[in-house]
Amino acid sequence: MSNPSNFFACIMAGGSGERFWPMSRAAMPKHLLKLFSDRTLLEETVRRIGTVVPAQNIFVLTNAVQLPGTRAALAGLVPESQIIAEPAKRDTAPAAALATALVRARGGDSATLALLPADAFIKDTATFGAQLGAALPRAAESGSILTIAIKPDHAATGFGYLEMGEDRVKGPAGLVREVKRFVEKPDLATAQRYVESGNFAWNAGMFFWKVSTFLAEADRNAPELAAFVREFPKAEAAAGAFLAERFPTLPKISVDYAIMEKARSVETLLAQFDWDDVGLWTAVPKHLPTDAVGNASRGAMVAIDSSNNVTVSNGRLIALCGVKDLVVVETADAILVCHRDAVQDIKKICGKLPKELL
Repeated sequence: MSNPSNFFACIMAGGSGERFWPMSRAAMPKHLLKLFSDRTLLEETVRRIGTVVPAQNIFVLTNAVQLPGTRAALAGLVPESQIIAEPAKRDTAPAAALATALVRARGGDSATLALLPADAFIKDTATFGAQLGAALPRAAESGSILTIAIKPDHAATGFGYLEMGEDRVKGPAGLVREVKRFVEKPDLATAQRYVESGNFAWNAGMFFWKVSTFLAEADRNAPELAAFVREFPKAEAAAGAFLAERFPTLPKISVDYAIMEKARSVETLLAQFDWDDVGLWTAVPKHLPTDAVGNASRGAMVAIDSSNNVTVSNGRLIALCGVKDLVVVETADAILVCHRDAVQDIKKICGKLPKELL
């Protein structure tokens, strides 16, 4: 039987925040914004996890620029020593190795961890907690890597997909199925076929594994990651120097490519909770008050002969007159006016901005 005290959670809290400019900046990306409540998305994530994993077993991985904001958002929730700044921008595979190394230093090869994103928006925290509480022991006892599958409600082209196989285990916390393969972001026609088949689900980027399971897969497919985990110092005093020297040398590759797609056994737990990665400004309206003609707003807004707009005010009134299908975001030092169909291109604006606005 698995030991609940040897369950850990590691939260990936980095990212550039370009898609939510002008509210998000390099030091204040999406997960550090208070988009839907008086709490940041990161704080909401930690609170959800904290119903299952104690604070002393939660690590948060960020970067040096975002470290002050992350510490401020999590004051009193996670010990500062467990908020770790990655010394170089790599990708999710090195982050996964760092998470596994931190957990191994604390709990050994038999410890089991959840690796979770910081910025998912989930309202049904009770069901999430129940499924998190089922996923950890399943990963500990099965010898498989476990993921969370989100049942698609439309043919999205912005997500990776999981092709699911046979059923493995069905319990009160949900159904575990085999993962046959990981599929990169598809075109619209392919995504439509996936949804219609019923055997594909969105990959939510939530992973669960036993330390020994990760090491076995890394030994086979990413030996640099395995060496990093095994050589990571158990003594906290020595960990900082090791991290600064070795982490920047790790390959810049995603955990999907480095580990998941080649793993010998991957399972998925079908999510029973709501989930939204809130990847663009156009994903925000479903979580905001909306008037009779489709204007979704947060903060002060008045509209005349205007419809289907998204407005976010952080102080000043936004007035709309005779416009439709716009995204308007107001901050103290910048204003974004964007057509809803062009929100994917907001990143291009960031390339033309002065550094003080990034």
